[in-house]
Amino acid sequence: MSGSSPAARLQRLFEGQRLTPTQRRIAHSMVRRAADAPFLSSVELAELAGVSQPSVTRFAVALGFDGYPALRKHLREVSPADAAAVDGVEDTFNEYQQAVRAEIENLRQLSELLADPAPVERAGRLLAASRPLLVLGLRAASSQARGFGYFAAKVHPDVRVVDEGGSMLHDRVDAARRAGASALMCFALPRHPREVVDALAYSREQGLTVVTVADSAFAPVAAHSDVLIPAAVGTGLAFDTACAPMLMGRVLLEAMCDGLPEAQARLEEFDARAAARGLFVE
Repeated sequence: MSGSSPAARLQRLFEGQRLTPTQRRIAHSMVRRAADAPFLSSVELAELAGVSQPSVTRFAVALGFDGYPALRKHLREVSPADAAAVDGVEDTFNEYQQAVRAEIENLRQLSELLADPAPVERAGRLLAASRPLLVLGLRAASSQARGFGYFAAKVHPDVRVVDEGGSMLHDRVDAARRAGASALMCFALPRHPREVVDALAYSREQGLTVVTVADSAFAPVAAHSDVLIPAAVGTGLAFDTACAPMLMGRVLLEAMCDGLPEAQARLEEFDARAAARGLFVE
């Protein structure tokens, strides 16, 4: 297990565990600070996750350890031998460089996740088959939803982007379902709006299959997603950075195209029309 990123190792440690919402919050905090996790005290981890110290102890026991010291010992044993050296090098970079390097690590983690393409391939088939296809992303995730919807509309016959919440959100779900929608594509990034969680729960009640790209497998939307693909965000700057979720959206578009036999013809038709209109400056 030492041959992968710290975040990926933590994800595997938590996979399949029946964790309470509080424990998922602790797990999520550890994944976001994966490089520091083996060196955090129980008090520091509790403060990071916004929970009590006894909650951290119960979390370690839930994972099968005698207590938090045993969990921390395990994490240190599986950390790369040169972790300390890497930390020392990291200190030589300024805050902007460190933010970029953190995003590189997020992309590396995403690459490891995609070693098993089955979840993405399944998601692509679900999205391709939905007529119409509903794409949801609110607040911080709205740009991800709009970007996905823009490109999806080039190959999918009916894409409906929902990037604003409010009382009409459920109406949009109802309208899509009546029109024949079978799937909903959701981008969910922190801080997670409550209405996104509510909308996903409602969508599933109405029979939609939910595919979600979220910042963590322990995000609040996990319980209301049929296929959840984690893509971490960067937290080193004042506002989170979302390179991995954006790239994951493009990967899903590729997988969706594989399920749309007419995708290539649609792209070629668009290119021909764009050329005829002089739409782009070469």
